[in-house]
Amino acid sequence: MCAPESLKCVGGGAELLFDGVKKHHVTLPSQSEPWDVKQLLVWIQRNLLKERPELFVQGDTVRPGILVLINDADWELMGELDYRLQDQDNVVFISTLHGG
Repeated sequence: MCAPESLKCVGGGAELLFDGVKKHHVTLPSQSEPWDVKQLLVWIQRNLLKERPELFVQGDTVRPGILVLINDADWELMGELDYRLQDQDNVVFISTLHGG
């Protein structure tokens, strides 16, 4: 199986785009290659994102102002979009954008 059995996606303020749901425990479908964060973002956009996708994604990555943590580490240290997801990974999206 090339899909994490359990993945936790948590929004830190970004949950407003996901119908107010703060934590998602997801099981990704099996595929021939391991899942990476880039594929996860597409899956999230198709399956979890409920409104205003332009506030979460820009092109094939997250919008500026969205911090991404993988297992409590900045995703820049993990390889960003190329990081291959592992079973029980914890992926957190934190919005730093605030209204004024």
